[in-house]
Amino acid sequence: MSVRVSEKVGNQVRVFDQDGYRKRADCLCFRDSSRKEVLLVSSRYSKGRWTIPGGGLEPCETAIETAEREALEEAGVRGEMDSLIGAYVDQAGKTRTEVYAMVVTEEQDTWKDQVEIGRTRKWFDCPDAIEEIKSRKPFKCVCLEVACCSNSQHRLTPPPTLPPPNSKLQQSAVLLENCVK
Repeated sequence: MSVRVSEKVGNQVRVFDQDGYRKRADCLCFRDSSRKEVLLVSSRYSKGRWTIPGGGLEPCETAIETAEREALEEAGVRGEMDSLIGAYVDQAGKTRTEVYAMVVTEEQDTWKDQVEIGRTRKWFDCPDAIEEIKSRKPFKCVCLEVACCSNSQHRLTPPPTLPPPNSKLQQSAVLLENCVK
């Protein structure tokens, strides 16, 4: 799939796919390979809300590199990238997002978004994290559910391919079909 690059306000350059969707990556940061605890970060826009680290691809950056960068910038963590969990399309936001799992190996005392915008991070048990984000971030919630129900014997290989943007239910169903409990 070819991409086109478009400049945005504030000297930021964003990467778009051939259909005009902004390319993004999210990083599910797990405490260990058991995937029982996940690290969420405070929302940039909604005080008291939590979300998954993620953001737009930069030119010449792969989705996995974006996921690693966003985990470091937003949550102050580094780790071993574990697997591609899946992908989703947000029709309203006109974005296509790949979601990766990371096993955290290092937590920094201070990090970029903490210093610049006061962002915080918090470890959640997976069911609590799902509950925290499900009403506002349904796509991210489905990916988190898939990651939490996957173990080392049941990785998503290859990751599911989502249909063209249609309904949230159709997109969620594709991801959940690949979840082996």
